[in-house]
Amino acid sequence: MNKKQLLEDIKQIAIPRHSKWDPLGLMSVRIYVKNRLSSYGKVLEHSFKEGSEEGINYILKIQGINPKLDPLLIGAHYDGPIKSPGADDNASGLAALFALVEHCRKTPHDRPIWFVAFDQEEWGLLGSKALSKELKAKGQKLKLMISLEMLAFTSDKQDYPLPVMKKLFGEKGDFIALVANTGCSLMLPSLSSSMGKFLPTKVLPVPLKGDVLADVRLSDHSPFWDQGFNAMMITDTSFLRNPNYHEPTDTVETLDLDFFYNVVRGLTESLEKI
Repeated sequence: MNKKQLLEDIKQIAIPRHSKWDPLGLMSVRIYVKNRLSSYGKVLEHSFKEGSEEGINYILKIQGINPKLDPLLIGAHYDGPIKSPGADDNASGLAALFALVEHCRKTPHDRPIWFVAFDQEEWGLLGSKALSKELKAKGQKLKLMISLEMLAFTSDKQDYPLPVMKKLFGEKGDFIALVANTGCSLMLPSLSSSMGKFLPTKVLPVPLKGDVLADVRLSDHSPFWDQGFNAMMITDTSFLRNPNYHEPTDTVETLDLDFFYNVVRGLTESLEKI
């Protein structure tokens, strides 16, 4: 794991970048994301349009040892909140995505892995909605979809959407959470065990596509739930922990980089369990 490159990626992406309020920033980050992914192989541009909104998802497919296995799709969104540098949300997810690409290029995986940089997550999950619908229409199977969503913030205070969860998961925001639909249940023990070697890890199986708990749907995994895929969000719990969420204060200086590095180490090892 190259800590220097991880930090550089976060710094390059953590600028205001939004299709309406910061289009030049978004264009700059698009170029950076495409160039970073292109350094590892051919990048597919998946353009989409929803009403008056449009965007581009970038897809890098790395072949596995057994190309007949259903692929693993790992994604992170590169657009940012309105008028926020979005260091945690979601420069951290993109930096982790690049690190996983680097690892998989050096260490071949059994199954193919598709790495996706999603656009327009902050404007209604438009990029992931478009791609998930297209994959469903084509009959494309996936082993699992993983959304990397805010991975680098810790706090002495942790909130939850339900009060009872505090008794289960604790009052301190020092863990990474794996939020998955119940179809992923058999994968959760091995994944949480691998992540748990490097940092506290909590799991939350979600029934009914998360419809009864709206907070767990707020990332690019939920459109894949809606299309019938097994999908998981890996997160530091976002606004339930980070007071800088969607604020101008979501800067690199607020991040817990040691925590983030351990998240990436855990993710790298967890890939071998899928």
